Amino acid sequence: MNLTAQIEVKPLAKEFGKIIINPKDVGILDLDKQLIIDLFKAYGVLLFRGFKAGCDQFLEFSNSLSTDFMDYTGGYLKRQVINDNPTLLSVNDFNSAIGLHGEMYYQKQHPAMLWFYCDRPPVKDGQTIVCDGIQFYNELSDTLKDLFQQKKIKYPSKLSKEEWQRRYKTEDIETAIKMCVDNGLQVKMNQDESMSRFYSCPAVYPSRSQEDLVFINLIIAAKKANPNAVRFEDDSEINEEIVSELNEIASRITVEIDWQKGDILMVDNYRVMHGRRAFSDTQRNIYIRMCASAFQAK
Repeated sequence: MNLTAQIEVKPLAKEFGKIIINPKDVGILDLDKQLIIDLFKAYGVLLFRGFKAGCDQFLEFSNSLSTDFMDYTGGYLKRQVINDNPTLLSVNDFNSAIGLHGEMYYQKQHPAMLWFYCDRPPVKDGQTIVCDGIQFYNELSDTLKDLFQQKKIKYPSKLSKEEWQRRYKTEDIETAIKMCVDNGLQVKMNQDESMSRFYSCPAVYPSRSQEDLVFINLIIAAKKANPNAVRFEDDSEINEEIVSELNEIASRITVEIDWQKGDILMVDNYRVMHGRRAFSDTQRNIYIRMCASAFQAK
């Protein structure tokens, strides 16, 4: 059977992304892996819809295309482990909006790929949002293009003793410091055993193909959560004028995904920023996995 002919491939957005729709009861594990890989390389984000995949199938499907799954050691949020699998995490620990961001770009070791699975969709709101970092960079004014290529950004933070023990899953200071240093963070321990840290990195990166530049970072999300959570590396402010331009671009080119039960989303974390809309529905249940690709992604 020609499985390619059994599915529909539609655009998710004008510039990027595809929706792979199953109108004829094809099993998601039977899909042509090379077709998926080719679409992922070209479009950066794939939404699989109508495959009636349960969580076990989601795990098997993501395993078949990925490697080096990460747990959430060092992560900013409080994510719940699902089914005792440290690589399967809930993203529903609070219900406020999250601005566009690259996953874990506040440290050197961040995942190359993300997988999302909809266990229970919200009755309303709570859409996941995605945005093409290549398009975002191209939409920047020449002034901001020059600025972000000239200046790195910095994520400063201070963690209480309880916070760094939770994030790094250890009570040993030296172990926590080593984890930070291995991830490119500069660390200072304070007298009260709190930890002051910062991480510097670019806001713009070459694409996998080296043919484009990609705007991918946490500036929008960090500024939304805490105005002091991100600065330029020289400690100058990312001012309101800059943030206003970034938010205006985001409002024009962000794509919303209204979840349906069993949906699977495959995201290139080197190209695509993501976030979510606020929601009040306590039934919303979306899982995430973070990993590297099991194929050459260029």
